[in-house]
Amino acid sequence: QVQLVESGGGLVQPGGSLRLSCAASGRIYVVNGMGWYRQAPGKGRELVASIGSGGSTNYADSVKGRFTISRDNAKNTVYLQMNSLNVEDTAVYYCNADVRRISYGPIAAYWGQGTQVTVSS
Repeated sequence: QVQLVESGGGLVQPGGSLRLSCAASGRIYVVNGMGWYRQAPGKGRELVASIGSGGSTNYADSVKGRFTISRDNAKNTVYLQMNSLNVEDTAVYYCNADVRRISYGPIAAYWGQGTQVTVSS
């Protein structure tokens, strides 16, 4: 099996910063794309940012210029640096990874358990 463990959420004041981490472990041959999604109360889950195995990135318009996604392929870990946070960023943040568990095997999507980010004064 593959596990994704997130950390770094919490309570922060508007304008503050947080850094989320997500480490993939278990039987992994290679991790392809990784990303962060979020779900605010009463809303659907939305893509925040994604990063390919080669480092190409994609961001939601609402976070461009404020959030930065990065990864450490040696550690199968993805990070999300969040700056200039505002109340609209309050949500549960989920990590996602597309994993091939064996050579020439299928690629499957795995999810973390979610970490709460609350932006409030």
